[in-house]
Formats: sequence, C-alpha cells, structure tokens
Amino acid sequence: MTILRTATSADIPALGSLIESSARALSVGFYTPEQIEAAVTHIFGVDSQVIADGTYYLIEEDHEPVAAGGWSARRTLYGGDQMKDAEDPRLDPAVDAARIRAFFVHPRWARRGLARQLYAECARAAWTAGFRSFELIATSPGEPLYSALGFSVLERDAVHVAGVAIPFARMRREIPRPDSDGAS
Repeated sequence: MTILRTATSADIPALGSLIESSARALSVGFYTPEQIEAAVTHIFGVDSQVIADGTYYLIEEDHEPVAAGGWSARRTLYGGDQMKDAEDPRLDPAVDAARIRAFFVHPRWARRGLARQLYAECARAAWTAGFRSFELIATSPGEPLYSALGFSVLERDAVHVAGVAIPFARMRREIPRPDSDGAS
C-alpha cells in the first residue's frame, strides 16, 4: 500500500538516493550521459528548506520512498542545497507564483500516476496558503508531465554547470480552486 506524507529531515538520505536513481534512469533519451552526470552532481538534490517548510511530500511503499515532490513559497525555482549560496526569501501569494519543486519518481514506479498525486497535494496546499498560480523549471524528461498537468512553457533556456549545458523550460499554470473541475 502506498502512503503519501510530508517529508521530514530524517528522510533526506533516502530522498537523495531516490533523486539520483530517478534522474539517472528517467533522463536517458532526453539528456546525454554528460548532461545527466552534471545535473545529478550540480543541480538535482534535496532542498532542505522545502522540507523544513513542510511543503515537500513523499510517497512510500513498505516504508521506502518511491516518489517525491513538493511546492514552495520561496523564491528558488530549482536545485538542491548544493546550488544555494544566498538567502531564499518568501514569496507574496498576492503577487507571486508558488514554485513546484523537485518531482522525482523511482524508475520502477514511473507512469503510475504518482507524480499527479503529488501535484494534487501541492495544488491543494498552495491554494490554501493563498497562491493562485505555479511556476517551475522543467527538465526535458519532466516537461511532458507538466504539459499534461496544464503548465505552459514561458521560455526555454539552459543551465550551464561543469562546462555542460542542460536544457530546461520555465513553465507556469493557474491553480484551480480545489473543489473545481480543473486538473488539480
């Protein structure tokens, strides 16, 4: 039986393993081996602030994380702790979009609706916190999911780390009222 719950700091080691497994396996065919290694080493990882804020969730099976993802009321759009070098101020829900952050699914659990389940939890919580829209940075393997969830591409660019360019898409969508018929 799968259980969705809020992640805690005790989950960080297991989440790190989940993120690495997910990124390495599910990025094949979207990124080169060099891009995958650069992303796993320099970009992907646990953002402990999102966990501390109580807005990062995991889905577990037999006490093992099989999917994780969350949202944030902070300015950072992407990346784990290894990317942070400055303060991460809070957003104003009256004018700012909340962030969708770090969705990763274990390869054996891919395409079973777990990311949609995480997104629905994020949408309910962000709406309750006063946010009416989301922004995110989508990796190439993540973009099809976010498009299916109703996000639109605002711009395409690349993050340059360790001499490697990693393409991404900045995406946005409105958050439907949780009791509406919108895809939330």
